[in-house]
Amino acid sequence: MKNPPAKPLLIWDGECHFCARWIARWKQMTGDRVEYITSQELGDRFREIPRELFARAVVLIEPTGEVLSAAAAVCRSLGQYGGRPIFEWSYRHLPGFAPIAEAGYRVVAKNRSAASTVTRLLWGNDVRVPTYFTARRWFLRMLGVVYLIAFVSLWVQVDGLIGSNGISPVAQFLPAARAQIGGSASFVLPTLCWFNASDAMLHFLCGAGAVISVLLIVGIAPLLSLALLFVLYLSLSVAGQTFLQFQWDILLLEAGFLALSFAPLQWRMRKGREAPVSRVGLFLLRFLLFKLMLMSGVVKLSSYLLLPDASTDTWWNLTALDYHYWTQPLPTALGWWAANTSEWLKHFCTATALIIETVVPFLIWAPRRLRFLGFVLLVALQLMIALTGNYCFFNLLTIALCLLMLDDVVLRKPLAAVADCGLRNATLPVQSAAVSDRGYSTLRWGAVVVLLVTMPVNAMLLYSAFRPKAEWPRSITALEGIMEPFRIVNGYGLFRVMTTTRPEIEVEGSADGFVWKPYVFKWKPGPLDRAPGFVAPHQPRLDWQMWFAALGDFRSNPWFVRLMRQLLENAPPVTGLLKTNPFSDAPPRYIRATLYQYRFTDVEEHRQTGDWWKRERVRPYFPEATRSNWR
Repeated sequence: MKNPPAKPLLIWDGECHFCARWIARWKQMTGDRVEYITSQELGDRFREIPRELFARAVVLIEPTGEVLSAAAAVCRSLGQYGGRPIFEWSYRHLPGFAPIAEAGYRVVAKNRSAASTVTRLLWGNDVRVPTYFTARRWFLRMLGVVYLIAFVSLWVQVDGLIGSNGISPVAQFLPAARAQIGGSASFVLPTLCWFNASDAMLHFLCGAGAVISVLLIVGIAPLLSLALLFVLYLSLSVAGQTFLQFQWDILLLEAGFLALSFAPLQWRMRKGREAPVSRVGLFLLRFLLFKLMLMSGVVKLSSYLLLPDASTDTWWNLTALDYHYWTQPLPTALGWWAANTSEWLKHFCTATALIIETVVPFLIWAPRRLRFLGFVLLVALQLMIALTGNYCFFNLLTIALCLLMLDDVVLRKPLAAVADCGLRNATLPVQSAAVSDRGYSTLRWGAVVVLLVTMPVNAMLLYSAFRPKAEWPRSITALEGIMEPFRIVNGYGLFRVMTTTRPEIEVEGSADGFVWKPYVFKWKPGPLDRAPGFVAPHQPRLDWQMWFAALGDFRSNPWFVRLMRQLLENAPPVTGLLKTNPFSDAPPRYIRATLYQYRFTDVEEHRQTGDWWKRERVRPYFPEATRSNWR
């Protein structure tokens, strides 16, 4: 070639809408390393290249005079100049790749109108590499809100749960654990309470967590804030024993840990002056959402394959919601309404929930419009769960993770996104250099290390949802054992087996052994005429734990025995967890617990009696006892 360009020049058909969309993406990827020009603007330059070639393929002219077209031009421009070397390497060295790529290019080139329609349907009019500055800001703020809720919710009940005069005092638990486990106890149970397990320390951990959560919400030192929040909540989770072993507790810890690879290395998050977004960190958090939702659906279906009986087939025969609304731990008044809807609607909702949990998670990895659809469906499921049951901050945290499915095009123009998912003239923010390259590189490689370390265990957990009895190499199980105490890689799956009955424990005290008065809990079912209430995102952890205790017996729940003793002592931190204490003036002499079967009333029963619940006595749960039983 007589007059080659000074730098690589890519020539494309300016009248092709399909080409225009994808050239915009390539420009973003190659920057100023490649010059772009339409064949209509070319004029008389490069007469030695046949004009008809420009009409059927893109052409790349190198400064050396080398001319490439079609798939070869695409792979060279994206590989050598666009930061995607895998494209060019595959074209040159991978057997069969080049002819397949060229054949695919010809098919698309001959059907540009159809390809343009498909592109617009999947991506909208803007197919440039998406950015996630807005999603990162809102995710981190929502994560701060969830942390704040978690710390404050626990703070108001920590004395009664694990304080020195509570149900399961951490000051007694840790020495007992050290005596049993030995010198490795501090690794098996990582908590700052090893240094100090006093009530003041518990209040400090909760208070410090609340303050730092606010710092994260307003965007101050996000990376440092996340690190401190993780340490504080892990400490409380370990100290909380059975009261802090819920799936949303471990979900918050895992999300908080992975957010360390996603947060910017800045002292203040500021719109317009933001550090680059870690693609690896984004992937890790998206994979957490994928794992959470997919495992939640798969375990429901796989339970029947493992134990095929009437207790596990409710998901397969779509009758799960016939029971769920009234057997779940803390239903709402809307849950009562949902339980009294028609059978076909409950079966339809069951099928819909299973589809959303097993199919929709794959849309997390799809193009923009499909991701937007997945976002809507996943958030809708969380809202329906939150309206019919109280699941603490679980739904809010899941919605926060769902935000990471939305890129800046969608979040900056949400109404336009619903209709078009991207405007023709939409502008995307430029990744600013608010932090040093060295600092960002450190975070990026830290995220890569987290990816390499956690993904083998994640793969094991995800596959185990399909095949629970599968055997794994010792190296992976050993790696899981190392990470398990820190709760940074976890398996999920609520309601694997749907409970089809609702046992409830009623605790009673007596001053004389003849007249018995019930203790009324704040939120769990008790009085038949009390409507189920909304308490989320606060979690009354004793009320929740009473639901689990009713499924077994008191011998398998040592904390329940301690609860009964503290009620006999009229311990203020414990009685403060209840709605009413019938022995506020003087402690009872006797204590007992009875097991009942509860069920929602139907519409007619509620109209006639005003009751939301009906119940039948089953048997004694805890025998009559006095203080002498503990001496």
